[in-house]
Amino acid sequence: MIEPPIGRVLAKTNSRFGLVVLASRRARQINAYFNQLGEGLGSYVPPQVHSLSRKPLSIALEEIDADKVVVDLDTED
Repeated sequence: MIEPPIGRVLAKTNSRFGLVVLASRRARQINAYFNQLGEGLGSYVPPQVHSLSRKPLSIALEEIDADKVVVDLDTED
């Protein structure tokens, strides 16, 4: 069983594509944070949830499920 359930995480975003983009961006940030740990002060936000998973994408999905990462729909490009 996948934890958190994809259906529950999908309800937090507008679409599957939005979920994929949000989770992949946050996973890259988490990966960059772990890669720069020994270099001093970092510019990336550490993981916002306590997770037993070691994979950045799983941690990102757990953050989205816990409402620690949200989509800002009001931004204009």
